[in-house]
This record gives sequence, structure tokens and C-alpha cells, in this order.
Amino acid sequence: MNRFMACMAVVTLICTQWGTVCAAEDAKIVIKMATLAPRDTSTGKAFEELTRQIRVKTGGEVAFKTYWGGVQGDEKDVLRKIRLGQLHGGGFMGPGLGLIVPQVRVTEIPYVFRNYDEVAYVRSKLQPEMEQAFEKEGYIVLGWMNLGFIYTFSKVPLTSLDVARKQKWWTLEGEPIGQAVFAALDIVPISLSISDVATSLSTNMIDCANSTPFGAVAFQWYTKFKYISGYPSSNILGATIVSKKMWDRITPASQKVILEVAHAEHAKIVQATRKDDAGSLVVLKKAGLSVIPLDPEDKDMQYVFVASRKARESLVGKLYSRELLERTLSLVEEYRRAHPDRDARTIRLN
Repeated sequence: MNRFMACMAVVTLICTQWGTVCAAEDAKIVIKMATLAPRDTSTGKAFEELTRQIRVKTGGEVAFKTYWGGVQGDEKDVLRKIRLGQLHGGGFMGPGLGLIVPQVRVTEIPYVFRNYDEVAYVRSKLQPEMEQAFEKEGYIVLGWMNLGFIYTFSKVPLTSLDVARKQKWWTLEGEPIGQAVFAALDIVPISLSISDVATSLSTNMIDCANSTPFGAVAFQWYTKFKYISGYPSSNILGATIVSKKMWDRITPASQKVILEVAHAEHAKIVQATRKDDAGSLVVLKKAGLSVIPLDPEDKDMQYVFVASRKARESLVGKLYSRELLERTLSLVEEYRRAHPDRDARTIRLN
């Protein structure tokens, strides 16, 4: 449900100089990037290696100066600053990417994907047309990322729709997928920015939030919860993008180098993201969180899947076309027919 979004997600940037401002500013072209992601993680270190290679392999022509941890604001703020020329790009999650190309959110609809391989297969098939759509809107995609599966964190065990409706749910401000899911559940969520979630949990303004395990740990949300759902609801899309206006200032030779390095290194970043998520599960276990299993065959829990289907239907013509939705679902089934042994990425803490 909802999107989470949190940290993890996010993606990106580049430049060894995420730590040495002078190094970036010595380059011929300094590209200012921003991300919500924290720097001191496996993912952050992988990003730094990416930026180092770009600086070296372009012969010092291009460097990225990156602003970590949301210091430039949320994704809406960053996009506004890119339009004003104050920033040039950054690492974004699905909601931010959707503000540019709404249809890119089709692979984040809830309770469709069950594991990383399904997500990777479908996104690889849709990637070329999505990149064309971003370029049409004035952005170049340097690399794509799978930022992990979202699970529901709660203060009480969510064992029925009746229990779920009694909770105070968080959804990201302006997040259409989360709003659609909650509407299908007949729940009125509380819309907040990511930066307001921790305080709202402490004051009991909200009781439940959807997040990746890493996001919940990175923002310390997990300390306010006792339960986590065991079944993944959706998978966060991430991408590193840069404005085409800035991109066109780079020589064709360096553009080629940047794309080659970025494509190779983003695959490593995805693995680093999974490492961070795995480490976060250890933290959740030590904190004593309990897993609430969600069996797709359990009649009492069918409301989750019914609501997700209603939600994705309600977004046809708003986020994506009927044709794109049907093609996405068809690709999922295509992959499952070829790989019937792939299980859902469920959480186990015991």
C-alpha cells in the first residue's frame, strides 16, 4: 500500500565528492544532485564509488556534488529547484519520478509483484519507453534501481479489515497510489511528508506506516512499532536522473562514459540496497517486532487483495493507460509461467 518511500529508496547521485566539496568544484562541469538517502550506508558507499569512477573516467570533465539525507528538501522541493536551475538532478523514488512521468508508477501498484525477479523482468521490458518518456520531459535517466519491498508496520496486529479501519494510517502527501488503496479500503489516511512521520508516531497522530525494513530503521520509525506484515505489498522504483539541459553541456564522449559506468554501477547499488535491507531485518528482530503473516489464500485477509485490484483499476487514465496496465500484468504472468518455483519475498524474523 501507500508508497513509503522513505529512504531507501533513493537513489543516487554520483561523485566521489560527496565528501570533498573542493574536488567536485574543480571539475569543468559540476552537476548538483540531491537525494533523501543517507550517506553512511552500504548503498551510500556504492553511490560514492559510482561518482568516483565518473570523475576519473571523464578525465575530470564532470563531477557530481551531492546533497545527502534530504537537506535540499523532499522530492517535490528538489524537482522545483531543478526547474529553477539551483539543482541539476538527483536520486528519486517512485512518487518523485511519477511527478515527471506518471506512467512509470505502473510497476509500483500494490500486491502485484511477489519477488525481485518478477520486478526486474517487467521493468526491463518497460524501461526503453520509460526512458524515452523522461527524455521527452527534459530528463536523462542515468540508471534504474529496485529499492526494496514495502511492508506494513503497525502498533497492533492487523488481523482483519475491521482492525485496519480503526487505525490511523500514514500516506505520503500527494501520493496517488496510496490514496487509491485507502479509498478502496474505506480508510481516510493522514497525509504527511516523510520528515513528519517520526514525530507523528511519537504523538500517536498515526499508528501505521508502510516502509521497507531499511527505511523504517534509517528513520528510526521501527522503535514505535510492535508488528510488521510478513507479505510484501509493493516494490519501490528508484532512478538517478539529470536535467537534459545540463546533460547537453557534457561532451558526447563523456556522456557515453557516464551512461556505461552508471548502468554497471546501479546493478551493484541494487545489491547494496538489499544488503542494507537484510541488515535492517536483524535490527527489527533484536527490537522484538512480531511478524503478522498474510496468506493470499486466507479468506479473512482477502480484503487486502480486493482493495489493491480496485485501486489499480481506479488509476487507469490517471497514472497509466489501460493498455500499459494490461501489458504489465501480462508480463508478470509471462514470467511466472516460465518460473513457477519463485516464491513471494515474505519476512521471517524468527
